Amino acid sequence: MAHLFDDRLRSMLAERTPLIVPPDPTRRQAAVLLPLFHKAGDYHLVFTKRTDTLKHHKGQVSFPGGTFERLDGDLLGTALRESYEEVGIHPEHVTVMGRLDDLPTFSTNFIIAPFVGVIPHPYPFRLNPLEVAFIFDVPLAVLADPTVSRTYTRLRQDGATILDHEFHVAGQVIWGATARILQHFLQVIRSEC
Repeated sequence: MAHLFDDRLRSMLAERTPLIVPPDPTRRQAAVLLPLFHKAGDYHLVFTKRTDTLKHHKGQVSFPGGTFERLDGDLLGTALRESYEEVGIHPEHVTVMGRLDDLPTFSTNFIIAPFVGVIPHPYPFRLNPLEVAFIFDVPLAVLADPTVSRTYTRLRQDGATILDHEFHVAGQVIWGATARILQHFLQVIRSEC
C-alpha cells in the first residue's frame, strides 16, 4: 500500500511542471523539505516548531529548511542539508518524490523551493535546540479534512490583497508560507488523500 502511494505521488509530481521563480538579486533563495513517512496505514507529514530565538519566522511552525548556500550545489541540496542540520534527517534516508511550485514571501523577501521526500519510520530525529523547539507529525488525512483549515483574505505590507490559509492541528496553528506550501501540496495530492 505504501509503495503504491509512493509511486502515485512520484508520478503526480513528475507529471506536473513546477512553477520555478527565476533567481532575483533582491530576494534570497531558500528551500524546504516536506518529510513524509508511513505509519498506521496513513502518510504523516513532519513539521518543526521554530525556537523564539531565530531571526526569521521565530516561534512559527515550518518545514525543515533554510537559505541557499553555494556549497549546497542546488536548492534540493539546501533542503537536504538544512533538514539534516535542523532535525537530523540524513540526506541518504530521503527518497525525493519531486518539487512543488516556488513560493515568494513578502515580509522576509525569500523565494522558497519546496521538495517532497519520504523518510523511513520510525526515524531517529535529532533536533538542533538552537533552531527547533520540537517536531510533530500530522496524518495527511487530517490535514486534508476541511474542518482543520480556513481560507481568508489578508492585506500584505505592500498593500496587495492575497488569499491565505491556516491549519489548526495537533494543538498548533500552521500559517504563512508553510500553510501556503501545505495548501498547494494538498491540492496536488487531493485525489490520493
